[in-house]
Amino acid sequence: MSELRDLVIDAHGGIERWNKVKTIDGDMSITGLLWARKGWPDALKDVHVAIDTKVQSARYRPFTNPNKRSIYQPDHTRIEALTGQVLQERGDPRSAFQGHAPETQWDDLHLAYFSGYAIWNYLMTPFVFAWPDVSCEEVEPWNENGEKRRRLKVTFPDSIATHCPEQIFHINSDGLISRLDYGAVVAGNTPTAHYVSDYKSYDGIKIWTKRRALRRNPDGTAAPAPVVVAIEIANISLS
Repeated sequence: MSELRDLVIDAHGGIERWNKVKTIDGDMSITGLLWARKGWPDALKDVHVAIDTKVQSARYRPFTNPNKRSIYQPDHTRIEALTGQVLQERGDPRSAFQGHAPETQWDDLHLAYFSGYAIWNYLMTPFVFAWPDVSCEEVEPWNENGEKRRRLKVTFPDSIATHCPEQIFHINSDGLISRLDYGAVVAGNTPTAHYVSDYKSYDGIKIWTKRRALRRNPDGTAAPAPVVVAIEIANISLS
């Protein structure tokens, strides 16, 4: 149990309000160097995303084609026609990344898995911190651009698909997450400083509307360019 964990959850709307949310839908633009390097430069530039909050599941529409959608689950990823016909599928999708380096190209099922688990984690944070077997511990603060932030080390169990088991979340003076540090194992494990901003309140839950992932230097600072991943949300609805 962590006092900082509870503070962060409360700042984002509180667990009682969150427990009433079953799904999150949003219109998004997802771009950046990562997608180009993996062979999909504009595949997620204009997408509608939906996640389930009680289980690990995410859906993109359209997905690589106006007539396709992707469905992510940690143990099974598939691509369907909009009619529901299964076009491609892969069990144990994480194992398909074994041996990948940062420059390794992805097929469309790799893309479906990575984009699915990533956006699920981003929209579930910080409430996923309260899931069973997720541990949280406050660590030393961080100074950046004249701002001193508290930091939370979060360790995820194998049952949750995420970038890596241990991640560091920076907390601003409002109790909101402003940055997370990790290396995405399936994408080559490059050290990353991922900035989160432009929060808006949706039915009492505060959700970011802008994210920028940058390379993280050995001293913990962020390289100003290139932008590895950029995400912007246009519309969000909770149900």
